Amino acid sequence: MTALTLPRRGHTLARREARRFYGFVSPWLIGFVLFSAGPIVAAIVISFMDWNLLRSAEWVGLANYRRMFGDPEFWESIGNTFQYGIGSVALGVTFTFLLALLLNQPLRFQGLFRTVMYLPSVVSGLATALLWLNILHPDYGLINKVLAMVGIEGPGWLASQEWAIPALVLMSVWGAGNTMVIYLAGLQGIPRTLYEAAEIDGAGWWRRFWSVTVPMMSPVIFFNVVTGFIASLQGYVLILVMTEGGPGNATMVLGLYIYRNAFVYFDMGYAATLSWAMFAIVIAVTLVQFRLARHWVHYEFK
Repeated sequence: MTALTLPRRGHTLARREARRFYGFVSPWLIGFVLFSAGPIVAAIVISFMDWNLLRSAEWVGLANYRRMFGDPEFWESIGNTFQYGIGSVALGVTFTFLLALLLNQPLRFQGLFRTVMYLPSVVSGLATALLWLNILHPDYGLINKVLAMVGIEGPGWLASQEWAIPALVLMSVWGAGNTMVIYLAGLQGIPRTLYEAAEIDGAGWWRRFWSVTVPMMSPVIFFNVVTGFIASLQGYVLILVMTEGGPGNATMVLGLYIYRNAFVYFDMGYAATLSWAMFAIVIAVTLVQFRLARHWVHYEFK
C-alpha cells in the first residue's frame, strides 16, 4: 500500500509544481503574445504589402524584398552597422574587462570606485547624447581641447564622414557599466586555488592572466560579445539624436534606416521588410559566434 501511495503523492506534487510554474510565467507569456508575438506576425504580413498608414494596404508580394536587395542605401546601412558593431563590441569588451580587472583588486574605497564606474550606465539616453555632443564638438569639445593642449589638431568627429563612426564607437564605452559588473562577478567566481597552483609552478602575472584568468572568463567574455553585438546591431536611438544618420549617411545604421522608412517616409511595408532583414542578420551573426566559440570558449566542467 505504501508503494502505491508514494508514486501517487509524487505525481500530485509534480502537477502542483507545474501549475505553480505556469502561474508565475503566465504574466510574461501573456505579455509576449500581446506585445511581441502579435507584432512579429503582423510584420511578416506587412512586409508583403505597400502601406503608408493613410490608405488601405495593398498586397505586392515580394516587391519589397526585391527592392531591398537593389537598394544601395540598404547595403550602405549594413556596412555602417557592422563597422559600428564590431568597433563598439571590440572596444567595449576589452575596456570593460580591463576595468573589471582593476576594480577586482583589493584597494581602498573599492566600492566607491565601482559605483562611480557603473553610474554612467544608468544615465538616460538623451542626456548621454547631449553630453557627448558637447564632448565631441570639433570647436569647443573637451576631447579636441585636450588634444590642442599637446599640439594636436583634433578631428571633426561627428561632423566628419571619416570620424563619425569612430566617435560613436568611443561614446559606446560610456554606458558599459552593466558589462563591467558581469565581468566582476565572473572574476570573483574563479577559484583561488588555480592561481595558487600556477604560482607554485612558477607562473608570473602574465602567465597567470593568460592561462588561468582568460580561459576561466571565456564563457563570460563570450556572453558579453554575443549580447553586445546583438545590441549594437539594433541600436539607433543615440545615433538618431546625435547625427540623424549624417554627415552624408556616414552613420546611417540599419536600425535608423528602418526608423526613417517607417516614421519619416511612412513606408511601413518596406520598413517591415528591413526589420526582417535585421532579424536574419542578427540570427546569422549569433550562429557564427556560437560556431566560433567552440575553438576558444572553455568551460570548467570539461
